[in-house]
Amino acid sequence: MANFRRPARLRASTLLMLVTVFSCAAAADVYAAPSYFDVSRGSHPHDVAAAPTDGGPVYFTAQRTGRLGILDPKTGKVEEVALGPNSSPHGVIVGPDNAPWITDGGQNAIVRVDPKTREVRIWPLPKDVANANLNTAAFDKRGRVWFTGQSGYYGRLDPVSNDMKVWKAPRGRGHYGITTTPSGEVYYASLAGNHIARINVDTGEAAVIEPPTKDQGARRVWSDSSGRIWVSYWNTGQVGMYDPVTNAWREWKLPGNAHAYAVWVDDKDKVWLSDWTTNAIIRFDPATGAFESFASNRPGADVRQMLGRPSQLWAAESGNDRLVMVPAL
Repeated sequence: MANFRRPARLRASTLLMLVTVFSCAAAADVYAAPSYFDVSRGSHPHDVAAAPTDGGPVYFTAQRTGRLGILDPKTGKVEEVALGPNSSPHGVIVGPDNAPWITDGGQNAIVRVDPKTREVRIWPLPKDVANANLNTAAFDKRGRVWFTGQSGYYGRLDPVSNDMKVWKAPRGRGHYGITTTPSGEVYYASLAGNHIARINVDTGEAAVIEPPTKDQGARRVWSDSSGRIWVSYWNTGQVGMYDPVTNAWREWKLPGNAHAYAVWVDDKDKVWLSDWTTNAIIRFDPATGAFESFASNRPGADVRQMLGRPSQLWAAESGNDRLVMVPAL
């Protein structure tokens, strides 16, 4: 049989075509369009939390109707669970028990909804801590819930013993986002106080940490896989990073006249923020310093919080009564 050899120019062209096809496929995967999921009209979804399993439920707080929303992303079906009288839920996270845990400002309580039975359990704050204006929660490595209250409080709940402790925050009002590092340290951000703080999980004492930029409006915080703390600056439109190992800060300005509200770090240590000025979700790559924008297709999205899972970012468009998922992080 004759030994047929393809001309070098043809082989090179074919190789270039294949590289182009695969490159475009990879780019399509990375830049796949966001998906939107309508929820109940008038619910004003504030925070969102996706269960860690692929295809699992996505929880959200229907702040104006006092309910927990549960989205099935496979079908788009939404179920709602009433949380109690005067409920006005703010934050929601998925705990180590795979249940949604809620900071409920209206009931001034921490609330758990059983993921199977939908049973609602409520832990009210102490009577001497009325109107804490509860904001956000995070679990430590001992299974305890830490939470913030914008009226100038932070606290801890042990769901096993039902022991709850609440501390007055240094510098008064403004406590907002909260996060736990892989090693178990807990940090919160103070929007009005323009700082972050590390909580001693044994004593409850909070140590204030000052960002370099004055009056930045530190709104939310999230830890990356190395325990570095990423902070969204609402007032100055920046993202800050605090490294506890070196006690050093770095800061980056978002494009344009930004107002950075939410921050979340994915499993690849890419940093996601919401920018209210451009009505967009922003992805930041710390390795390159590059920002990428995913603008909403409707005005007034008002994304206040983001919390995803591997391969998916989830956010709540409170201004549009819908949730958004950006794939292939």
